[in-house]
Amino acid sequence: MASNEAAMSEESWPYSHLDTVRFGDLDPMRHLNNVAFLQFFENARIKFISTVIGDQRADDLGDFGLIFAECHINYRAPAFYDEEIRTYVRPGEVKRSSFRVHFLMRSERDGRTLAEGWGAIVGYDYASGKAMQLPEPVREALAQSTH
Repeated sequence: MASNEAAMSEESWPYSHLDTVRFGDLDPMRHLNNVAFLQFFENARIKFISTVIGDQRADDLGDFGLIFAECHINYRAPAFYDEEIRTYVRPGEVKRSSFRVHFLMRSERDGRTLAEGWGAIVGYDYASGKAMQLPEPVREALAQSTH
C-alpha cells in the first residue's frame, strides 16, 4: 500500500476495530512489539471478514476456508502501553482464488499513523489441502464492502 493511502480519510475504510496495547504486547524498549502489530491486524482482519462473508472455520472440512498467506507491514510510529489503537480495514484486489485486505493503524489519542500494509488471503479447500477458487458470493460480498 502506498503511503499516500494512509493519508486518506477514515470514511474510505468500511470497517475498523479498536484494541488496546496490553503490557504483554510490549518489547524491551517498552513500545508495541513488531509481532504484536500482526496480532492487532489479525483481530481486525478476522472481524472484518466475519462481518462481510461470515465465519470461516476449518472444523467442517466440507466448508470453504480461508488461509492467511502473506503480509506486508510498514511501521510508521511506536505505540505504547494502554494506548488505544484503531485498525481500519478494507478489501483490495480480488483475484480468482485470493484477495488482499489493506489496513491502517492509528492512535486514538492523537491520530498518528502507527502502521499500514496489507495481507493476502487465499481460498482453501481443507478436504483436499489445496487452494480453491473464491466462491462467487464471497467475491460479491467483498466487492460490496468497498462501497
